[in-house]
Amino acid sequence: MARTQSGDTALKPSAVKPKLPEMFKVMLLNDDYTPMEFVIEVIERFFNKDREQATQIMLKVHTEGLGVCGAYPQDIAETKMNQVLTFAKEYQHPLQCVMEPA
Repeated sequence: MARTQSGDTALKPSAVKPKLPEMFKVMLLNDDYTPMEFVIEVIERFFNKDREQATQIMLKVHTEGLGVCGAYPQDIAETKMNQVLTFAKEYQHPLQCVMEPA
């Protein structure tokens, strides 16, 4: 590596550590119309959860009003949220998906 001389001081290039991207939680919101099986399918399909994990998240949505499906960098979280909303709309379910900083 080359060193740059500035007067009497040799300057070393500083090692810059890349900053990790800010993470966002993607959450499903409870409603009185979307079938539980559909919510499980959404969680399995878009968040790569197995049946047991998807069922646990769905029950959390059902009993507590919302459930966290995962935490992702902003662009991935937005994509997942939009995929869920589009899929729900396609099947005429009012399922809502939101994201917030983790």
